[in-house]
Amino acid sequence: MPLSDYVNTLGQVMLKDYGQRVHKIAINAGFTCPNRDGTKGTGGCTFCNNASFNPNAHTPDPVADQVANARQVIAKRTRAVKFIAYFQAYTNTYAEVQQLDKLYRQALAETDVVGLSVGTRPDSVPEPVLELLAGYQDEGYDVWLELGLQSSHQQTLDRVNRGHDLDDYLDAMRRAAKHNLRVCTHLIFGLPGEQRQQWVESALATVAAGTTGLKLHPLHVVKGTALANNWRQGEYPPLAMQEYIEAVVDVLEQVPEDMIFHRLTGTAQHNLLLAPDWCSKKWIVLNGIEAEIRQRNSYQGRLAAPRVPVAAGA
Repeated sequence: MPLSDYVNTLGQVMLKDYGQRVHKIAINAGFTCPNRDGTKGTGGCTFCNNASFNPNAHTPDPVADQVANARQVIAKRTRAVKFIAYFQAYTNTYAEVQQLDKLYRQALAETDVVGLSVGTRPDSVPEPVLELLAGYQDEGYDVWLELGLQSSHQQTLDRVNRGHDLDDYLDAMRRAAKHNLRVCTHLIFGLPGEQRQQWVESALATVAAGTTGLKLHPLHVVKGTALANNWRQGEYPPLAMQEYIEAVVDVLEQVPEDMIFHRLTGTAQHNLLLAPDWCSKKWIVLNGIEAEIRQRNSYQGRLAAPRVPVAAGA
């Protein structure tokens, strides 16, 4: 059976909702980050080189051109005919709301774009931004707010110079709930100093906070980062693939069956990736996750505790 028979994936949810394939188009709108420009900090997170996952990171084309170019590539590969505009690079709510509306509208103006997914930091979602996103939702668009938590453990967040804490995330979740916005939370497994149990704890913390979706990612060591220096000096041992696979399945078993997984692994560009080398082999990892599920005779939600509704005003 395919992995989607065991896991509630975004692709399958979209296929059910629209009766056809819907694919995300990654967009770089030229944003920066408050953890780079001095507002929250400088230098950014120790693991971050945005170009590692965004080939258009340095000289972004106009939004409409990015949609048009990606549409052609994705349609050939997946036969998708409808798309979600995914504002991915850096902090995509870090501008005046009028400028955000202008950029988001450029993507939504494309007739085959049915929704919007906005990646940002938990400390960068003021009320006007949430109101803006809720307004698109009221217009009938599929809207996701994607929050990069990465870990629920403060010691880890400090260690990687994340520049926000768990309380920022919990506050953003409460306020998003007031606007009935769906949230996809990003988590990274393998951050320095963490062990497998802490990765599971982070995932369960997001469930308790009311996240609707999860995006899981192994830690990449990429060129141009402080983490790369740590790795070269032998201070950071890269994550083993089997450990990552087993941790992903641990999480799958313990989260609710209706949790929507936007991603179970991630890759980096070959010319930037230093370690671990398996992070360039997406399908080997996904096949390993499927094999681990079958070996355990398991499925998403098998060990999950009942979900407790999160009050919007809490």
